Amino acid sequence: MPATDHIRNKVGQLPHKPGVYLMKDRFGTVIYVGKARDLRQRVSSYFQASRRRGWDLKFNALVDAIHDLDTYTVRNEPEALLLEGKLIKEYQPRYNISFRDDKRFLLIKVNLNDPIPRFMLARVRQEDGARYFGPFVHSASARHTLTLARRRFNLRGCRLFTPGPEDYKHCLYGHLKYCTAPCIANVALEDYRRQVEAACDFMAGQTGEMERELEEQMKKAAAAEDFEKAAQYRDALDDLRLTTQKTRQFPRVPYTLPVALDPRRDLAELARALNLTASPARIEGFDISNISGTFAVASMIAFRDGKPDRSSYRRFRIKSVAGQDDFASIAEAVQRRYSRVLREQKTAAAAGPPDLIVIDGGKGQLNAALAQLAKLGLGAVPVIGLAKEFEEIHRPAIAEPLRLSTDSGALKLLQRVRDESHRFANTYNAQLRLKKLSESILDEFPGIGQQRKAALLRKFGSVQRLRLATLEAIAAVPGFGGKAALELKKFLQARTAVGMASSDLRPAPATTDAVKAKPQAEEK
Repeated sequence: MPATDHIRNKVGQLPHKPGVYLMKDRFGTVIYVGKARDLRQRVSSYFQASRRRGWDLKFNALVDAIHDLDTYTVRNEPEALLLEGKLIKEYQPRYNISFRDDKRFLLIKVNLNDPIPRFMLARVRQEDGARYFGPFVHSASARHTLTLARRRFNLRGCRLFTPGPEDYKHCLYGHLKYCTAPCIANVALEDYRRQVEAACDFMAGQTGEMERELEEQMKKAAAAEDFEKAAQYRDALDDLRLTTQKTRQFPRVPYTLPVALDPRRDLAELARALNLTASPARIEGFDISNISGTFAVASMIAFRDGKPDRSSYRRFRIKSVAGQDDFASIAEAVQRRYSRVLREQKTAAAAGPPDLIVIDGGKGQLNAALAQLAKLGLGAVPVIGLAKEFEEIHRPAIAEPLRLSTDSGALKLLQRVRDESHRFANTYNAQLRLKKLSESILDEFPGIGQQRKAALLRKFGSVQRLRLATLEAIAAVPGFGGKAALELKKFLQARTAVGMASSDLRPAPATTDAVKAKPQAEEK
């Protein structure tokens, strides 16, 4: 497929800089992630017809599927490699092969709390009190630099946790005088720790003195025509510079949300698009979820500085609306949310209203929210509605909706807010339906009655916990005795298959981020 004008324009504006590119299909799904030393040169090669003859079937299929692309520039090629690996893990694009396993870049760690600290290699950064250096894109260079540091600062390379005199007899590092041998008290432990701390500074990038020494030795060897030794010094110098080259750490992005590598840029663009006086540091989004008017719920999610603030998520069970009425449901959720915000402001130093409110819906939902905010005296808070069909942004007192470019960072930020509020509302709705289905099983137990059913649920919280309860615990519930508890236990065991058959109504398994996001109590 030849490149469209849209793609050609994008490629023509790409810089000659290192970076990462994300290829997308017509549904906006990332299908391939790649890195480049020169973004324009690399990406443009995909759309040169003269090169197609040498491509295999898979590569031709990839190019035919490309409908859009995003790029991100970085400072150097190692950063591009780190970011490429991170994005492939996040998106799992179907045309990528590398990085689809759990491969991780190399780290160097040292735990200063160990009796005799030692530097070692690791792949996973753990919360173990150790100090970590890396990740290092060039693992061979990192290994060579670690060897250089051990010899420079006379550090041990043995793997034992606490080596002793018996271990020293067979220690190559000690006999070659690479290590000062604290295991046999050849040096005081306090002095050895100072050696380790100096090596930490070295691994952190304070390598100027070492670089100058290696460069001088390389020049001396070259002047003496000892070119083999000069090459060794040159390689050591290159390894040192590659290992200690500064690279940015890219924060994890939940794979359930589209990527946002520059949230500040997106916020600034959103402020310009909506004519806000400043970038909205805090954004709150609302959505409604119900099925044929049953289990109507609302969600409120929060973004701070362009990123999800999951500790601030709230959920509402709609109480005052009968049937399916999204306008009235939005009005109730907004009224309950910001009435509470105003109450908390009076009693404590709580956060006030957000800098922007995003309502999932069009003019009707937006007007319902605006009416409630005006009653609460919050009419000055910026509010917009985002209608999904054409991604139109509805604004108060403006008839024509605003349409932003599909590759606009501002629109992508609003989509992230809208999609996250939609996911959170649907998850809560599914949880309520599953709970109701589970509790309805008790209604089939002969002679249970509402009072005894309520007593069981108060005691155990759910039917699942009731299934796992002992006979003694069930018999202790008011209204039950040993015989009734035994009959209930047999009844629940017989209905286990029914409960399992209803598992298709369970919400989809949550990601780690979704679990963190789920508060334990409703917003009152």
